Amino acid sequence: MRAALCKEYGTPPKLIVDNVDAPSLGEGQVRVDVYACGINFADVLIVQGKYQAKPQLPFVPGGEVSGVVSEISPEVRSLKVGDRVLAMVSQGGFAEEVVIQAERALKIPETMDFKTGASFAVTYGTSHLALDHRAHLTSGETLLVLGASGGVGLTAVEIGKAMGATVIGAASTDEKLQVVKDHGADYLINYSEQDLRDQVKSLVGGVDVVYDPVGGDPFLQALRCMNWEGRIIVIGFASGTIQKIPANYLLLKNCSAVGAYWGPYNERKPEVLLNSLNTLISWFEEDKLAPHISASFSLGEADQALALLYERKATGKVVLETRR
Repeated sequence: MRAALCKEYGTPPKLIVDNVDAPSLGEGQVRVDVYACGINFADVLIVQGKYQAKPQLPFVPGGEVSGVVSEISPEVRSLKVGDRVLAMVSQGGFAEEVVIQAERALKIPETMDFKTGASFAVTYGTSHLALDHRAHLTSGETLLVLGASGGVGLTAVEIGKAMGATVIGAASTDEKLQVVKDHGADYLINYSEQDLRDQVKSLVGGVDVVYDPVGGDPFLQALRCMNWEGRIIVIGFASGTIQKIPANYLLLKNCSAVGAYWGPYNERKPEVLLNSLNTLISWFEEDKLAPHISASFSLGEADQALALLYERKATGKVVLETRR
């Protein structure tokens, strides 16, 4: 089968498409013919050698796919050959086939195409887990989303609205903010031209929950405009700066800073992940969610796809169509 291989770490990311052996099927596993693979900022960091997990070279990146089940081991009862699924993999998604444990695949509705399926689990899953399970966002609260035009940011805007919050979307350009507005944000802030704290104070006085995949200075500004008993959720550090937290800010307003790392729930609390994804698929079928895919590429164009995220030019999701 064809796959996009990382044979050396580098900046900008560089992958080589080559033929590799298809993975063998083990107990409790299914084989999925991959039609699309979602690309996340973590993939960019992994092929640069800058992520928390550093796979042994050479490896095939890619953590979320969609496609059709083509083979199952005898003991699998939850899926059958021909089922359309989305699936979470630790790596190996930039390929024509993956083999995974059956519980890591979830059937998708007929109304969800493969590109959308490959764009769904990580970004929407991260945001729903963060806002519902970690921050306990409630209807009527105010949510500030930093990096709101990005893959996870846009999903946080949509999920915040679905949960009944007033949503402020913050991004670095007016063009990006237009996408954020189209996905339901109540207020917009261009934090490359406006003071984030001043704008929040002017618009709503303060915020109950901050969703931050950016880090750096925006984190500090957001922390300073929190309401009493507010929660700031650490999603990632797309800015490249891991900001230190001034603990006195947390003390003065009884605020909480919490992390939301979606991946480990696969192993530690898979039921939380499954319940979350089932809720999200229901919302998709009810037209409460509208996944935004800004670009799609063939497997041979994986470098270009990664570069779009590396250069901060993408809005929403970028997808590889592995059989194009």
